[in-house]
Amino acid sequence: MTEKTTDQYVNETFFTKDRTFYRQLFSIFTMVALQNLVAYSVNMIDNVMMGSYSQTALSGAATVNQIFFLVQQTAISVCDANIILASQYYGQGRMSPVRKVTGVSLKLGLGCGLFFMAVCGLFPVQLLHFFTRDAAIVQQGQMYLQIMLFTFPLFILTNVLMAALRCVGTVKISFYISVVSLIINTCINYVLIFGRFGFPEMGIRGAAVGTLTARAVELLIVFCYVRFRDRKLLLFSENFLSCGRQLTGDFLRVAAPVIMASLLWAVSVPMQTAILGHLPGPDASDAIAANSVATTFYQYLKVVVRAMASATAVVMGQTVGKGDLRRIRSDARTVSVLNLCVGIVLAVILFLLHGPLLSRYSLTPNAMRLANQIMIVMCFVMVGMAYQMPVCNGVLRGSGDTRFSLILNTVSVWAIVMPLSLLAAFVWQLPVPLVVLCIQSDQIFKGLPIFLRVRSGKWIKHLTRDET
Repeated sequence: MTEKTTDQYVNETFFTKDRTFYRQLFSIFTMVALQNLVAYSVNMIDNVMMGSYSQTALSGAATVNQIFFLVQQTAISVCDANIILASQYYGQGRMSPVRKVTGVSLKLGLGCGLFFMAVCGLFPVQLLHFFTRDAAIVQQGQMYLQIMLFTFPLFILTNVLMAALRCVGTVKISFYISVVSLIINTCINYVLIFGRFGFPEMGIRGAAVGTLTARAVELLIVFCYVRFRDRKLLLFSENFLSCGRQLTGDFLRVAAPVIMASLLWAVSVPMQTAILGHLPGPDASDAIAANSVATTFYQYLKVVVRAMASATAVVMGQTVGKGDLRRIRSDARTVSVLNLCVGIVLAVILFLLHGPLLSRYSLTPNAMRLANQIMIVMCFVMVGMAYQMPVCNGVLRGSGDTRFSLILNTVSVWAIVMPLSLLAAFVWQLPVPLVVLCIQSDQIFKGLPIFLRVRSGKWIKHLTRDET
């Protein structure tokens, strides 16, 4: 595998003028954004239904979802590694390596899914006790986890196949699968949680059965599409599981820093949330409620940013693979400016809607005041996040620069954000909105090193081999 950087890239124009670039970018972005919005709505509907059934059941499911968050981040990492390497090969018009990279991704994804499933099957109570000591919540969580653990490998395999299709420009199927999953999950949850239409009332187990069924149908649909309908990837046209040591090693060298960066960040998320739950003084309980409400709307808008990062990774990988030296930097500048504009628009939307959205909640006056302040803070965070995430994960990592992302995320979260947040909360005892700003501060200050990295041109790396 050659991993070359160059300082001899000639700029074509400051912004890319090729309309095909914009069509491809926004086509992928639109479908991925819709898919993610539907997928996020599945979680929201689950929460609403479980919350209307039992607060203890809702807390049990929420505890298990902390574990599933690690599974989700692992799936995203494996998919990103697939996109980074496969997109470069696709940009060269070489389909056999694309299929073999997908084969490696599927084997790694299956292994990770089975690992998580085994750990949760062997140590369910110990894992749940890490998040809560409430016996009733642990009992509900264990009932939920006993079924949910079977969804882990299904979820990862489905997402790997959809990522492979995304590399070759097939994106609509992902949205359709998410819609089908939403309908199935919602219907089964309604029937089995509450015991409608003569079915037994299963409570939290019913929610787990609904999710398991939806995940199984997702995998079945995408498998059938890849096997019988796809005309681009043609995965089954050769033995894609026979990858060879060189290509497997190439993939693992790309995947290792991506997975490490994702998991290090994922582990920090519940720790950051726990800081608000242990604030000194009377604001602790109100802070949890206020932050939960405020970040709900932020997460919805964050879906747009994640979609832009995913679309950017695909188009940048293909550009690097084509070796079009005049286009690489102009594409990067174009996407960077677009992301900044998207962030400003999303921040304005969040600011204009935060009042009407908060009015729909029944919070204590103090919690409402905190939620209002936190949402204003998140408007500023939104601009930084909308720039740094797509540029870091899309432009830099999508172009093969995976180590920079690992170093930046590790240093920013564990050397800056976590100590700063702990000091702000427990030593300086700053107001809640400022503590939240410290927790989210990496979304802002990572922008400068990312900007300088893009300017350097050292992120342009060819990861493909002449022979595979």
